[in-house]
Amino acid sequence: MTVDQPVLVISVAAELAGMHPQTLRQYDRLGLVSPTRTRGRGRRYSLRDVATLREVQRLSQDEGINLAGIKRILALEAEVERLRGEIDQLQHAADPGRRVFAAGPEGEVVAVPRGHRPARVTSSGALVIWRPAR
Repeated sequence: MTVDQPVLVISVAAELAGMHPQTLRQYDRLGLVSPTRTRGRGRRYSLRDVATLREVQRLSQDEGINLAGIKRILALEAEVERLRGEIDQLQHAADPGRRVFAAGPEGEVVAVPRGHRPARVTSSGALVIWRPAR
């Protein structure tokens, strides 16, 4: 079973989270935790959902944060996680050991396989000198 696999019925998830099943239903209605639904509309929770429920309980009881605040915190944490994944993808794509970039014929940035030079397309024989702006 993986952390994201929705296999726990509401009574088991509630017991693991230390809550009443009605609390889980309320959190679902509020959008704090959104379990997967079966064909018969029954809720199925994952271990990640249970961890989220425990975090909601901790923020509520230990930190005194209201449910609207908790919902915002969870949304921001999800956004941070999404952005971290995007950063990882971009870093992997731009890894200097894997890719080389050069200027294309129209001045655009192009990726060049390592060990190759960009193709020359200028037939005018013009020499272009670049000077930094002062």
